[in-house]
Amino acid sequence: MEVRRITDNDVNLINQLAGRVWEPTYRHILSKEQLDYMFGMMYSPESILRQLTQNRHEFLLLQDNGVYLGFASYEINYRTGVTKIHKLYIMPEAQGKGAGSILTNAIEKAAKAAGNSVLTLNVNRFNSALQFYTKTGFIKTGEEDIDIGQGYLMEDYIMEKQLHDL
Repeated sequence: MEVRRITDNDVNLINQLAGRVWEPTYRHILSKEQLDYMFGMMYSPESILRQLTQNRHEFLLLQDNGVYLGFASYEINYRTGVTKIHKLYIMPEAQGKGAGSILTNAIEKAAKAAGNSVLTLNVNRFNSALQFYTKTGFIKTGEEDIDIGQGYLMEDYIMEKQLHDL
């Protein structure tokens, strides 16, 4: 399996991959209207490009023999010494096969190289990915409800993982 950083030329690819994973991930948690609203807000090509160029998010793609298995985005120094994982999505057919760990490990490596000692992320309180994060060393440090407009909230746990030397 190969991990690579995306370029501006990959924005449409991220949009397409997100389209394949978004609905299966959240259809049991969010209404169709909220799914559509959030997808447009977070995964339109314009939004992805803004995240990449203006918000300092790094995006990673994971592929195996030309097949895309997932993607992630993160931000070094989200706060001093803290890297935030903004997105970590694995294609439904690749879940449970180590793809999430490969992307998380790549982010950990980048965070450590930048001198960061903590990874943080938000995960929907009802998302089954909560088990993955707990298994890989993240702990719940809080909860927050984020108003994203149109009367919708993101109801999340805040999770953190302390990074140790290799």
